[in-house]
Amino acid sequence: MIALENVSKSFGDRTILDGLSLELEPGRVTAIVGPSGAGKSTLLRCIDLLERPDAGRIVIGDLSVDAAKASRAEVLALRRRTAMVFQQFQLFSRKTALENVAEGLRIVRGLDRRDAEREAAEQLDRVGLSAHAAQYPAQLSGGQQQRVGIARALAMQPDVLLLDEPTSALDPELVGEVLQVIRRIAAAGQTMAIVSHEMNFVRQVASRVVFLEGGRIVADAPPEEFFGPDAGERTCSFLREYHLALGSPEYQI
Repeated sequence: MIALENVSKSFGDRTILDGLSLELEPGRVTAIVGPSGAGKSTLLRCIDLLERPDAGRIVIGDLSVDAAKASRAEVLALRRRTAMVFQQFQLFSRKTALENVAEGLRIVRGLDRRDAEREAAEQLDRVGLSAHAAQYPAQLSGGQQQRVGIARALAMQPDVLLLDEPTSALDPELVGEVLQVIRRIAAAGQTMAIVSHEMNFVRQVASRVVFLEGGRIVADAPPEEFFGPDAGERTCSFLREYHLALGSPEYQI
């Protein structure tokens, strides 16, 4: 079980998450969508306490944490069960792709150098980057750097993989390679929560779509229902405005 229970978060007098509860189904992909400022990224960051909620509980498996009062040990225990893929790649510039992936394996999982590098190589192969293992971030395209970030996250063997707008920092021609990698990972049964503005991608990869607005869940439905003709009025309004703002067709897998 992976769940947020009555999670609240405010910045000053602005409420970002308003007593929100959400359960992520194991082995499924939950896409989190909504207008700008709805609290999507904050929700994702609250799951592993990169953002500390003001109230509520985070539950992952047999670990249940009071989010507002969690001790350092509880925070670390929670983060060992999660892995985040960020909008910006956040790779170590002076480490190769292999070293970037191996670093967490050594520090977090305690593997020795040989085992860490062997597993890092397997994860790079999983995202199609075996041939680039010895290259530094500056030698890689944005799409390749993001795939290194995904490999690094997967190497932690997380209960849940969190992806915060994983394609937003990429040039349009590089989006496809990252989306295809995420789609393969989803097909392998990795539990994921994805914040994304790529609606065509969400429609194809998500098991479930959660529409967030004003810090609350406005809609929660499988993609065929969320994008279907019988979707609620607010959902339809959001999708209409989204496609008008987009101005051109999205990337198609």
